[in-house]
Amino acid sequence: MTGRAAIVHDTALESYGFGGEHPFNPLRLRLTLELCEDLGLLEDYPLTPSEPATEGDLTTVHNLTYVRMVQEAGRGAALLSDLRPYGIGTGDNPVFPDMHAASARVVGGVLEAGRLVMRGDAAHAMCISGGLHHALRSEASGFCVYNDAGVAIARLKEEHPGIRIAYVDTDAHHGDGVQWMFFEDPEVLTISIHESGRYLFPGTGGVHEKGSGEGKGYAVNVPLMPFTDDGSFIATFETVVPEALRHFGPDLILSQNGCDAHRLDPLTHLSATTRLYEHVPARVHDLAHELCEGRWVATGGGGYDIWRVVPRAWAALWASVSHQELPEKLPEDWLHRWGPESPVGLPRLMRDDPADYPAGPRVSEISDKNARTAEEVLEKVLPLIR
Repeated sequence: MTGRAAIVHDTALESYGFGGEHPFNPLRLRLTLELCEDLGLLEDYPLTPSEPATEGDLTTVHNLTYVRMVQEAGRGAALLSDLRPYGIGTGDNPVFPDMHAASARVVGGVLEAGRLVMRGDAAHAMCISGGLHHALRSEASGFCVYNDAGVAIARLKEEHPGIRIAYVDTDAHHGDGVQWMFFEDPEVLTISIHESGRYLFPGTGGVHEKGSGEGKGYAVNVPLMPFTDDGSFIATFETVVPEALRHFGPDLILSQNGCDAHRLDPLTHLSATTRLYEHVPARVHDLAHELCEGRWVATGGGGYDIWRVVPRAWAALWASVSHQELPEKLPEDWLHRWGPESPVGLPRLMRDDPADYPAGPRVSEISDKNARTAEEVLEKVLPLIR
């Protein structure tokens, strides 16, 4: 297998967005890619194009009737009352023109990344437009129309019978859609570390959600307390994720790298900094080499401070995927280009200064609670993985 990395993207993938003031803004993709380019991280790494997912791809995990409704919605051919039962036309998931085509392109990008890795054309591949982990079998949810990771996992399992795939999700929101799609499947391990559903959408992801039937033990959830900081998040990750992956023995790791656990994110209540967004990809990278000959697919996910957080977090992700050092400073060209457009002052360094993010008053209490949750996972869930 080559050690090369691949980045799957083309401008068509930037058409997935809900318009207006909706927080899911595809501009974050453009900001990230131009930052990577200006940092010199895309030299010798041409963008790899992809084809939209086919109807056959989508129906590996989605109901055909649901796909038809998305198609009609994007053409303006359906009544809102008919769409609402499918989660379409809501505040979270408003209708936008050609939404089926845009959504299918995202799925196709992640599927292409998976195929590149499984063919051995790349050791690692990244598609930051992916990570739409809330989409359910017959329902749009949480800014997600089609579930790109779900389709990619299902298709790769068809194309490589017997393959074991581990899905690792560190978005602030629980990776519910992917979990439910493989809840009874012992060949797919889903791991989600997220803000507790007691405080944040989608309200799921408790430790007790651990799979069912043959898949019991193959859903691993670690709900974190609000205001969890880097230290506690990383400690929890290190307690659970390596152990779970070693128990499972994956042939491929697919990671969802939402960066909405950052303290600046407007939609969540966690307190991470860029330290977390260097640590997690570096560790997943090492575990992929340890356990599955380096086979690793990385997607994006949530992240709603699109100016200060997302571009830096995902540039760090790409640096890890492509075995490159992350520069210290943001390029002046990028700052000059985007500074006038930004409603907030842009950072000049790629890494947050810890002095700008002092510890909160309950840091020990929060860390202790998270540590107890991680121990509960080790005691009650991991022994079920065979």
